[in-house]
Amino acid sequence: MSPSLLLHPPGQLSPAAALYLSQQAPAVLQGSPSTVSSSPLSALFSEKESPELWLKYENLLLSCLRTGDEQAAHQCLERLVTRFGDDNERIMAFKGLLKEADAQQNGDLVRILNEYDQILSENDTNIPITKRRISLLRSMGRVSDAASSLVQLLEFSPTDAEAWSELSDIYLSQGLYAQAIYALEEVLVLAPNAWNIHARLGEMQYMAANATGASSGSYQQYMAEALKRFARSIELCDDYLRGYYGLKLVTNKLLQDSNKSNKQVDDDEFALPDVGTIERLNSLSTAKLSEIVRHSTAQDRGWRGYDPVEVAAARELLSSDAAAIER
Repeated sequence: MSPSLLLHPPGQLSPAAALYLSQQAPAVLQGSPSTVSSSPLSALFSEKESPELWLKYENLLLSCLRTGDEQAAHQCLERLVTRFGDDNERIMAFKGLLKEADAQQNGDLVRILNEYDQILSENDTNIPITKRRISLLRSMGRVSDAASSLVQLLEFSPTDAEAWSELSDIYLSQGLYAQAIYALEEVLVLAPNAWNIHARLGEMQYMAANATGASSGSYQQYMAEALKRFARSIELCDDYLRGYYGLKLVTNKLLQDSNKSNKQVDDDEFALPDVGTIERLNSLSTAKLSEIVRHSTAQDRGWRGYDPVEVAAARELLSSDAAAIER
């Protein structure tokens, strides 16, 4: 197993990679120290402590929970508790996460939520527990409470990009496109070169443009912003599949709907480019998507990191485009 896999954020692993990682948990735990002494003398005869060791345990814990191996997850937690103690805020959040995973019914989740409330009543600046509480509220269907708690968290910590992203996702799930876009724009303020966030914002703009009830003016504005975001995404990362997919989707739509794309907007808004430019962007995205699909499908060296689901979606988009041209 590649050591880098254990240091990779679990949320970014594919289901197959997460399953593989959890299956290696017994070997990883057996080959890693269960405790690390802080004594200089003991350190001479045992493995040295490193941040990577504890990151490895955290990532393995999360991957095991993701695949249902709660026994291995508890073993990882025991080692983290031994090293950092029960009062460490991050450890408290991990303990809460395992309790949530062990919960058998809704009443168990309510008790865990009450425990979070008790912890926060004693220390309302415990950010890891605050985030676990928000996540639990959302999983219990209390979306409005989760959103309110996120707003309160952001008032205390306005530079928390993760919280802004979660708030944006909640708004999007409720069909509140303007609020979702605003929250994700705050993420870009904190991480202006995050090409994946630019593409995600483009996706939201595209959805808002095509939502039921969107006026012709808002349609053009949203489509113009979506085009800009996808273009910026591939400018920052020239092999980002989702960026090219979104660019292809938007330019297809604009070329199919020339009447809307030709309407004028105010000077302070992002105006759509001319049809010739849109056609060139469409050709660029088509060529790049075709290249990615071809090399990724063949498993060529240097093209193996793409999500198979995203590759399949790109292939379907290209096929539908080709079928439309034939008709």
